[in-house]
Amino acid sequence: MLRFAVVMLLATGLLTGAAYPVRSQTMTHLRIMTSPIENGAQVYYAKDMGFFAKAGIDVDIQSVQSGSAIASGVASNATDIGFASLVPLAIAHTKKIPFVLVAAGSVWTQGAKNSGLFVAPNSPLKTGKDFNGKTLSTAGLGTLTEYATRAWIDQNGGDQSTVKFVEMGYSVMPAALSSGRVDGALMNEPYFSLAKKTEHLLGYPYDAVAKDFLIAGWFTTAQWAKDNPDLLDRFISVMRETAQWANKKENQAKSAEILVKYTPTDPTIVSSMVRVRFGEALVASAVQSQVDVAAKYLPFPTFPAQEIIYTRAR
Repeated sequence: MLRFAVVMLLATGLLTGAAYPVRSQTMTHLRIMTSPIENGAQVYYAKDMGFFAKAGIDVDIQSVQSGSAIASGVASNATDIGFASLVPLAIAHTKKIPFVLVAAGSVWTQGAKNSGLFVAPNSPLKTGKDFNGKTLSTAGLGTLTEYATRAWIDQNGGDQSTVKFVEMGYSVMPAALSSGRVDGALMNEPYFSLAKKTEHLLGYPYDAVAKDFLIAGWFTTAQWAKDNPDLLDRFISVMRETAQWANKKENQAKSAEILVKYTPTDPTIVSSMVRVRFGEALVASAVQSQVDVAAKYLPFPTFPAQEIIYTRAR
């Protein structure tokens, strides 16, 4: 699990804010690594909508499947900024790896629930207690999907320590449920909306973490942030502007077009998906709940989330 965590710690990240600088400037090159999923599509929206160009940034975006590869790229200076989830970054912090969250990514919010725990339509399982001794599938072990599900089981009368967790792709989870290979499956979009048509939605494990929290975002090294404060401020501002744009319902048709262009998202599904919402400001409270749930189930001593959030020296 630790090895996975270190691997993942390069996977995905967070939010902050800075005023959008208005200036005339030469274009500054910026290298970014992201994952080819909607949570990581923010930078593609910003590129195609001209937000990077407006900020004087010439962006080079590389799509990478492996979170560990993103982390390695940032750590080795092969890229400047990467996309990561918060659990791996929290683990990295406990290992004294100097990554810092710099900009907002996707958030869990009650207005756009796009992840849930499913059981087969004829399953007798109804509460967390019913999962004692059962087998559950998530998309990644040692990630939010696992720890949120463990928290949901505990909060609903069960004992997560008795549950066997297996890693499985979303596309094969329905078949695993129907065949009885697993008793439950946590599914995110683009499979969440599809699963609601054929499986029974039992609950929302992410609610066991918090009702609203930051799922992922953008990170770099503390040294790169220190050496490039003006460029980083511009990047942070672009991510905020992009979040505000993407969160507006009237822009979802355009963002869907961009999403399909840069990721392997099925164009026939995207219109029915519960679309990702992005954080528009970086607050430690939005990060703390994920730090705490990771600390509980790994375990490691929890710490103030502010410790992994970038703050520009004044």
